[in-house]
Formats: sequence, C-alpha cells, structure tokens
Amino acid sequence: MNLSPFITADIPDLPLLQPEGWHDIVPVYEFYTASPFCFPVKITLANELVGIGTTIMHHDTAWLAHIIVHPEYRNRGIGKYITQSLINSIDSRQCKTIYLIATALGEPVYEKLGFETETEYLFYKNFNQAKNTVIHSANIIPYTTPFHDQIQRLDQRISAENRLFHFEQHLSNAWLYVSGNTVEGLYVPTFHEGFIIADSTQAGRALMEKRFCSKEHAAFPINNTAAIACMSIQGFEPFKTAKRMRLGEIREADYSKIFNRIAGSIG
Repeated sequence: MNLSPFITADIPDLPLLQPEGWHDIVPVYEFYTASPFCFPVKITLANELVGIGTTIMHHDTAWLAHIIVHPEYRNRGIGKYITQSLINSIDSRQCKTIYLIATALGEPVYEKLGFETETEYLFYKNFNQAKNTVIHSANIIPYTTPFHDQIQRLDQRISAENRLFHFEQHLSNAWLYVSGNTVEGLYVPTFHEGFIIADSTQAGRALMEKRFCSKEHAAFPINNTAAIACMSIQGFEPFKTAKRMRLGEIREADYSKIFNRIAGSIG
C-alpha cells in the first residue's frame, strides 16, 4: 500500500471512486490540486488508485475532506490509514482543531481516531417548485468593496475560522443583506455549493429565498431552526443527515447562523 501526493495526472482515474449520491468529485479534486492550501493524497495498490483524501488548511484550523476508498477495497483499514496520515501531516503547533463531515460509513472510523460530533447537517434537494414563489428583498444588494472588512468580521465570528482567503476572489459575485449600512448576511453563489451566513433570521431567510432561484440543493446545521422553518414553508423536508466532527480544541462557531454550508470540505 503506497501513500503519495494526489496530482493532476490522477484526475482521469477519479470516476472509479465516485460515491453514489455525491456531487461529482472531479471538479473538487481539480480545485484541491490547484490550491496552495489543499494537500490531497492517494493510496495505490499495484499502481491502481484505491483511496484518496485531502487536507485543507485555514491558518490555525484544518479540514479533512473527500476521504474515499474504492468499494472493492473497503474494510481493509485503508480509510483509517488515509485519515491518520492526513492528521499526522498537520502541524499540531499551528493547528489546534481539525474538522470533517462524516458519512455513516466513515463515522465509526473517525470516532476511533478521536473525532467527536459537534453538530449534524440537514440535506435538502429538488427546489424547482420554489423558484416561482420567491419575493426578493430590497435589502439584498451586490457586493462592493467598502463592505469587505465587515464581511471578514462576520465570517470569522460565525465560522470561528480564518477562511476569507478561500472565497475572496468570489466576492465580486456575492450578494449582501444590508440594513442601515451594516452587513447582516452574505451569500456567495459561485463558491462551491453557494454558502450563506447571516447575523439575523430576516437576512438569512431572504438570502435563502434568493438562493432558491439558482440552486437545487441545500445543507445547513440542525441548530438553525430559522433555516429549517424556511424550508418547511416551501414544503421541503431533509432527505439525509451527516455529522460534523471535530478533533482537538473546541472553537465557538455559531451554527445557528449558517444558512447554507460552503461544502463538505470547508464547512
């Protein structure tokens, strides 16, 4: 069993590992291999790609993501080996907290390695019926640079991470919910799944309704009762759940203010 960096030349082999029901993993690994903050690895046996995973650094926190083992090679300890290798590659002096989103298949593996559940994410799909019922708020405006510092503070306060550098280039496509020149909410449609954070229920729900117009899926923490209510009004119920898990120090993320996640790989 050989562990080595996952490189661009490995991308054509990814469809062999594509899990059923997941978003296409090819664009995700194209992002990982191009980003200086992501460190993807692979496991090969007899020159065959049988497992993958990546580390994503957010300064003093990290995420483990897309840890996937070929179906024919499961239950051989490969997933645990990949996860432990990713953990070992992180400088514990710099990074005190590691996160991941666990599938039901991966959760027992992560628990054995010391991960604890912090919250649960709810997943929704098929929004076509909502598109014609959206009423857009006058408080929603396109992003402009004078709001940059407010956005950074809002994101750090809610996520408890320093991660603006990941999506800063997408701010030109972002939408803000602004009240009295104060940014209460942020929606970034072009970064991964189109995440939403908001300080107020009004801002979060208004941005969720705007998101209905262009997205077919949603995911957010079970702590966000306002988001759950918004989905319920539209007639949607979650079709699956997944646990958000942590290894290391607890950080004060405010899950009640995450109205849509970025992706399973970044929170």
